[in-house]
Amino acid sequence: MKERASGILLHITSLPSPFGIGDFGPWAYRFADFLAQTKQTYWQILPLNPTDQAMGSSPYSSPSAFAGNTLLISPELLAESGFLTKGDLSEKPSLAGRCDYAAMIPYKMSLLHRSYERFRTNNPHRSAYEEFCANHAIWLEDFALFVVIKNHSNGDAWGRWEKTLRDRNPGDLEKVRRRFPDELEREKFLQYLFFEQWLSLKRYCNERRIQLIGDLPIYVNYDSADVWRNNDLFKLDADKKPSVVAGVPPDYFSRTGQLWGNPIYRWEVLKETGYQWWFQRIGHNLQLLDIMRIDHFRGFVGFWEIPANEKTAVNGQWAEGPAADFFPALLNKFPGISIIAEDLGFITSDVREMMERFGFPGMRVLQFAFGENQSTHPFLPHNYVPNTMVYTGTHDNNTTRGWFENEASPEERSRLLRYLGRDLSGEQVPKELIRLAMMSVANTAIIPMQDLLGLGEDARMNFPSTTHGNWEWRLLPDQFKSAPTEWLLELTDTYGRAS
Repeated sequence: MKERASGILLHITSLPSPFGIGDFGPWAYRFADFLAQTKQTYWQILPLNPTDQAMGSSPYSSPSAFAGNTLLISPELLAESGFLTKGDLSEKPSLAGRCDYAAMIPYKMSLLHRSYERFRTNNPHRSAYEEFCANHAIWLEDFALFVVIKNHSNGDAWGRWEKTLRDRNPGDLEKVRRRFPDELEREKFLQYLFFEQWLSLKRYCNERRIQLIGDLPIYVNYDSADVWRNNDLFKLDADKKPSVVAGVPPDYFSRTGQLWGNPIYRWEVLKETGYQWWFQRIGHNLQLLDIMRIDHFRGFVGFWEIPANEKTAVNGQWAEGPAADFFPALLNKFPGISIIAEDLGFITSDVREMMERFGFPGMRVLQFAFGENQSTHPFLPHNYVPNTMVYTGTHDNNTTRGWFENEASPEERSRLLRYLGRDLSGEQVPKELIRLAMMSVANTAIIPMQDLLGLGEDARMNFPSTTHGNWEWRLLPDQFKSAPTEWLLELTDTYGRAS
């Protein structure tokens, strides 16, 4: 990422689709064509792992760090592959507009289950499926077992399963395999479909010189196949419940900090294994992505550890992270790997030093640039260094128009207009911040699709620290058709970012 380039942030779920949620189907390919037409280099997405309605359908809260979100499988591509018929797709509920997970999931899963039944009775893909299972054996079988056992345990977290299943007694796991062979194979088959469709889309993008940027959250969910399978790698008590959990300390934005609740790694044990699990995870993601953004990068340098019985993050403590040992081992294992450090929030000098040591670019968000200390604010373009990713906003921000019209203080609006040297309406602000990003010295400029379209706060993707109403925004076909293609192409050429 040392050359000047630009790209668009748009998660797969936000693509248009007649099936209630964006998927890997025709609209994904149209969006890739749009990126190529406007000479963009990057398509940034959010994690592709499975989501859970109980966790607000957040892509950052998943039962697996390896599995894919099967809701992203395209029914239209399944019909092309013979797993569905056109008749299967003819009767569908009205699922236009935002992602309605409650209405969409039963319908989408019925199509996926129908695909599996066709595979069972007429399976020309059997050899490819078996090869997939062999190639993904380090996680696939355990993930399928996790899902099936959880489905037959009233959806309980694995720590509340029968003790023999909680503790992975080999004899009891074998009983599950014998009792539910079809359900286990169906889970593996749906993963096969996910990976086949995603990798086809990735190839299409790469052939057009578009690289995929994806997120790798540092922590995993307690209720995940990863912790169930590898509980020796996490700080758990005798009952296999977290003894300490992750979060961030109190700061200017929250007097009680943030209590995330994820289990903390036993880094000393991971080090003894040569970081095997982490390197398997990263190697797996390198098959799916071209570039990885590590979410909460500072946790590798120092992390906030909170006793599991606490109700807030106040009574935590800092613990030293593995960065000094981990990243040299990582770069030796994967030479040439491209990593972006998510360095937003409270970042100390030791984190900056670690990023500079390994050459990882950090992030600058223009919506954050117009607070106090105007001339020296690190997020203002005149203070950037080239090895930087600049965003108008992220998936956790309001849209730029929504921010300017509804969130920015009068002082922030005044500073922005003074920086730009003229008065602007809320409708005009997104394009001006996009121009600031594109003309900056930052090597990489990433623009959320909502800002390219100039959309207001109704198009916001996520409200951090809330659990309802997030991850629902979708790009409508008419909005996509109205995208300022020529303007974006001209801007990309003008500021030397064309792919």
